[in-house]
Amino acid sequence: MNAPTAASLALAQNPLLDFSGLPLFDRIEPAHVVPAVDALLAAADAALEAVTAPDFPADWTRLAQVLDVATERLGCAWGAVGHLNAVADTPELRAAYNVALPKVTEFWTRLGADERLYAKYKAMDPARLTPEQAQAHRNAMRGFVLGGAELQGAAKERFAAIQERQAELSQKFSENALDATDAYAYYARAEELAGVPGDVRQATRAAAEAEGKDGHKITLKLPCYLPVMQFGTDRALRERLYRAYGTRASDQANCPEVPDGVRFDNTAIVREILALRQEEAELLGHPDFATVSLVPKMADSPAQVVAFLRELAAKARPHAEQDLADMRAFAAEQLGLADPQAWDWPHIGEQLRQARYAYSEQDVKPYFTAPKVLDGLFHIVETLFEVSIRPDTAPVWHPGVQFFRIERRGTGDAAPQLVGQFYLDPGARTGKRGGAWMDDVRARWLRPDTGSLQTPVAHLVCNFAEGVGGKPPLLTHDDVITLFHEFGHGLHHLLTQVNERDVSGISGVEWDAVELPSQFMENFCWEWDVLKRMTAHVDTGEPLPRALFDKMLAAKNFQSGLQTLRQIEFSLFDMLLHSHTAPRGSEGVDFMAVLQQVRDEVALLQPPAYSRTAHTFSHIFAGGYAAGYYSYKWAEVLSADAYAAFEEAAQTAGTTLDVVTGRRYREAVLEAGGSRPAMASFKAFRGREPQIDALLRHQGMAA
Repeated sequence: MNAPTAASLALAQNPLLDFSGLPLFDRIEPAHVVPAVDALLAAADAALEAVTAPDFPADWTRLAQVLDVATERLGCAWGAVGHLNAVADTPELRAAYNVALPKVTEFWTRLGADERLYAKYKAMDPARLTPEQAQAHRNAMRGFVLGGAELQGAAKERFAAIQERQAELSQKFSENALDATDAYAYYARAEELAGVPGDVRQATRAAAEAEGKDGHKITLKLPCYLPVMQFGTDRALRERLYRAYGTRASDQANCPEVPDGVRFDNTAIVREILALRQEEAELLGHPDFATVSLVPKMADSPAQVVAFLRELAAKARPHAEQDLADMRAFAAEQLGLADPQAWDWPHIGEQLRQARYAYSEQDVKPYFTAPKVLDGLFHIVETLFEVSIRPDTAPVWHPGVQFFRIERRGTGDAAPQLVGQFYLDPGARTGKRGGAWMDDVRARWLRPDTGSLQTPVAHLVCNFAEGVGGKPPLLTHDDVITLFHEFGHGLHHLLTQVNERDVSGISGVEWDAVELPSQFMENFCWEWDVLKRMTAHVDTGEPLPRALFDKMLAAKNFQSGLQTLRQIEFSLFDMLLHSHTAPRGSEGVDFMAVLQQVRDEVALLQPPAYSRTAHTFSHIFAGGYAAGYYSYKWAEVLSADAYAAFEEAAQTAGTTLDVVTGRRYREAVLEAGGSRPAMASFKAFRGREPQIDALLRHQGMAA
């Protein structure tokens, strides 16, 4: 017998190649990435060759036993690497990720365009498939067409090259946005922070002290940036921060707090991404990328989406105009600002909110301690969806990460049944991408190789401020809404009862419906019965007073008109940007001209000429929402209407936490996952198609 080589021993000990349980996040090192990816790609390539051999049967299960098992392992390992790249970025990990990225992209592109594999799927008899398999088969056939499987020769080669280059550019866009945010620091004098909440002043002072610096370290991370913009009375500081934030990763980033020559400019990257997407669309026989993007979505055409957005804008505009008039009057009469500038509006809005409702986010923040909020969230989920959530153990990438398991209660003396598990990474920190998201670790799957049921696992990631002075982290009410939103995505992935991997949980769900469960959960953040049990003052332990909640509720739709127009601005910009009608110059699509065109149509407030928000619009340039950002508003119609069923139930049950309605929603929407069209799931729950009335009512814009 030959002795094992050093290389084979290294692979045997590589944590990315250990699929015996959960990912070994505490052991994964940058040096593990490339060897593991190379080994998994070789295995996936061998599986592809095996199933595309002439004598391999065109059988769903047989193909899954060979190819799907190999590609799932590749996907899980690469998913772990990508996750660490997002939450624990280091120069070494980034370098390893970028070496492996083109190889992984090339394989997935080649797999999706393989004519031999496409022929196997075409030869399958859908009548012999289960309903779940049939839906997955339809999705796969559509995916092959969109993946270039019907292209030939040079067109096919060019399509593959486009996919690889787009992956590289999107990664660089994301890196630039992160690096530009992390590179900025301004050390403010204490007097410059007049009006800024005490916990923020304390945290910024501690951050400066940790570096041996005087003053307060101000960064562009939202838990620091936003309170300064809302509460700080120093206009010069607000202007300084506004300009730094609004010019990140752009040609305009020339603030003294960023090292010379370090701009991380995304301008050329955006232009090239847009050009490649247009070329991809034309290769596939479509007029533009917007049309390609909508093929697997609920919406029928870009024109339908644009009409939807413009109709909603028309309904919101009168309310937005009143919002702006109120702020202008308040700024002039109470703040002495006759001509407010862009960096003044967040401050004016917060001051007006406090004056009108005697309520501020800072008034409620001490009541929302992270542990109590989490306990309240779990209570809702356990009550509505008839499950239990328990602490669990797993290797993690940071000490602040928690791990939980969801169980379905057993009947009688039967043991609880594991439904799924999830990681929760709540804190903002250097090296962690901004924003909040849910991502899957693995899907529910009746494994074809072992016959055993694999339960789903998810990541829930936020960017909240850390606790200060030994106290638990305090969340704003907006933070609470964000947590509920991401948990809604998690429930969609974790509560599925579908056994076919490609349509279980969030897999296979139309992109413009995927926000339904997340936005649905946000509604509970406005229910007194819910909030009163998820609040406890950080110092006294007292729950949120009812009088303060009433002020919050009165202020709920404060500036909802302006906020709606802002979301429509983003959505319309995204859709028109990816349309063949977008203006072009010598360097390709003039995306700043598109943005200005949309602002002229929709916005009531024009930002300064130096503003470059598109340069950090990661959703559409690095996050999968290209020609799909409208999904937030589209799905909001669905989610508001779905929640209205719970409001209707509360009229007789006395609470929106109605178990019967929760069970219907769980079974019709969450458990069904992507096993059928989203509209079919919605109609199974509501008994009809969605109506916009509930959304307008929830946002205070009903006629």
